[in-house]
Amino acid sequence: MKFEIPPQSLFAVLMRSPWWVSAGISAAIILASATLLPPLYQPAGYFGAAPWLFIAGIAGWKQLRRPGATRVEATLAAIQEMNWTEFSKLMEDAFRRDGAEVTVLKDSTADFELRRNGRRSLVCCRRWKAAHTGIEPLRQLRTARREAEAAECIFVHAGELSDAARRYADENGILLLAGADLVALLPPAARLRA
Repeated sequence: MKFEIPPQSLFAVLMRSPWWVSAGISAAIILASATLLPPLYQPAGYFGAAPWLFIAGIAGWKQLRRPGATRVEATLAAIQEMNWTEFSKLMEDAFRRDGAEVTVLKDSTADFELRRNGRRSLVCCRRWKAAHTGIEPLRQLRTARREAEAAECIFVHAGELSDAARRYADENGILLLAGADLVALLPPAARLRA
C-alpha cells in the first residue's frame, strides 16, 4: 500500500516550496535553541531541526531533477507538432516507464486506464493540442471516472486551461498534467522525434 500525503498538509506544502524554505526553518530552530535554551538542552534544537533538513533535502532533490524552462519549451513545441497516433504512443510509453500498467481505451471519454498498486486511474489526452480548454472535457472525464469507479482521473494538456476549468479540476479532484510535470514524464525533446 502506497502512503499518500494530504495535499494541504505542512509536509506537502513544503515539498512544493523551494528547498531553502525548509532549510531556513531548520536554521531558525537551531538558532532559537542556541539562544533561548540552557547549554544542557541546546542539542535538542538539532533534533528538532532534523525533520526540516530532511524535507529540504527531498525538496531540493526533486527541484534539481525538474526540467528547466528551455527543455519544457522545446518539449511542448515538439508534442504540439505530433499527430494523435504519435502522441498517444508517447504517453502510453511514458506511463509504462513510470510504473503503471496501461490499457488503451477505445470509444471512451478517457484514452487510457492506468493501474498502479491496485488503484485505477483514467487519463484523457486527446485535447493536448488545444490552445485553450474550458470545463466541458473535464466534466466528461469526471463522469467517466464515476461510471468506471476509478480512484482518480488525469487530464493531459499542453495548452492553456481557463480559470473556471482550473477551479473545476481542483474542486473535483482532477489531476492536471501539463507544463513541467508533463515534460518530466516524457523523454527529452531531442529524442521525441527519434
